[in-house]
Amino acid sequence: MDWNKAKYYLTTTIAIAVIAVIMKSCAVSFKFNGTSIDYSKIKTISISEFTNTATLVYPPLVIQLNEALQDIYRKQTRLNFVNQGGDLEIEGEVTGYTLTPLSIQSDAYAAETRLTMTVRVRFTNNVNPDEDFETNFTAFQNFESSKMLNDVQDELIGVMIEEIVDQIYNKTVANW
Repeated sequence: MDWNKAKYYLTTTIAIAVIAVIMKSCAVSFKFNGTSIDYSKIKTISISEFTNTATLVYPPLVIQLNEALQDIYRKQTRLNFVNQGGDLEIEGEVTGYTLTPLSIQSDAYAAETRLTMTVRVRFTNNVNPDEDFETNFTAFQNFESSKMLNDVQDELIGVMIEEIVDQIYNKTVANW
C-alpha cells in the first residue's frame, strides 16, 4: 500500500510540473496601447492649436479638444512634444458644431435634438509621407428637446471630444 501511495504522489507531482512548464511556455503577450510607431525612426510630435471655424461657437470646445489631443499622445506614446516640425504633425480646426431636430412629433415639435461636431485634421508624417492625410472626423450626441443646450452641452462635448480624439489617435498612430 505504501508503494501505491508513493507512486500516486510521484505521478501527481510530475503531472503538475509538466502542466506548469506547458503553461509557462505557452504564455501570450498583448500590447494594449495599440500604437504601431517605430520609435527608432519617429521620436517627436507637434500638435498645433486647433481653431474654431464653425458658425455656432462654444468657446471652451477648442480648449478641451486641444488638451484631450495632447493628453492621449502623452499617455499612450513615448513621443516627445515639440512646438513645430515634429516627425509627426497634427493640425486642424473645428468646422462644424450644429444642432439638428430629430424625432418630429405630431405637434410638429422635435422630441430630440442632435448636437454634431466635425473636426478637420491634417496629419503629416515627415518620416513616411505615404501616411499623410487630411480628413474630417465627426461625432454626435442626442438629447431631449425639453432640455436646454446650456444644461447638457458640457457633458455632450466631453463625450464627443473623447470619441473624436480616439478616432484621430487610431488613424494617426494605431493604424486601425
